[in-house]
Amino acid sequence: MPGCFKKTLFALASTISFASFILIAVAMGTQKWMTGKMLCKTGADLVNATDPELVKFIGEIYYGLFQGGKIRQCGLGGRRSKFTIFPHMVKKLNTGLHVMIIMFLCVAIFFSLVSFGFCILNAIKVPYRAIKGPAGVCLWNFLAGGFIALAVTGFMAAVKLHHLTERIANFRENVFQFVILEERFEDCFWICVASATAHAVNLLLIAISGIHFPKIKTKTEEANVTAEDIMY
Repeated sequence: MPGCFKKTLFALASTISFASFILIAVAMGTQKWMTGKMLCKTGADLVNATDPELVKFIGEIYYGLFQGGKIRQCGLGGRRSKFTIFPHMVKKLNTGLHVMIIMFLCVAIFFSLVSFGFCILNAIKVPYRAIKGPAGVCLWNFLAGGFIALAVTGFMAAVKLHHLTERIANFRENVFQFVILEERFEDCFWICVASATAHAVNLLLIAISGIHFPKIKTKTEEANVTAEDIMY
């Protein structure tokens, strides 16, 4: 049976792994990974809008991995619309990269659950095989955190290098052209970053659990045996 100290650490690690699973699942299902402001360039050029008038041509956009929405401002008031990434818009985007981001997060969810199970096992008993012990827990946490990091990096690459926000803003816009003025990563994106950090914390906890602290030994009093004691 593991000691009380190790039980506590593995119980904490299992809680963190399960929390990471919940965070990734919530982040994937939400719509706000990225928000931004977009300028209706075509409308502003038509009326030669100056700085004070440009406010009438600046709309908003937000989106996640599967859906989003935008407010188009082209001088005639805001028009709200919603869209879905699959199945039509994904053809306009970098399909391979977008699908890989989703796959990376799904794999990370799987390894988070595996890590959770192995942490529970180590909190209850000492596994016979090394892969089921702390080494295995470290492996699953490393893989989970690594795949989350790959997904986050891939999403940043899609936004910054492949101009994801601008592609989405101009999807099926045959008359007006939109230019992105501002982009901001939202809470759901940072939730994934926090989830990867949680797995790094788990690695630290497992490393601490392997430290062998010196045991405090109590000195036993030496019995003074005299000749009188031997007689009795």
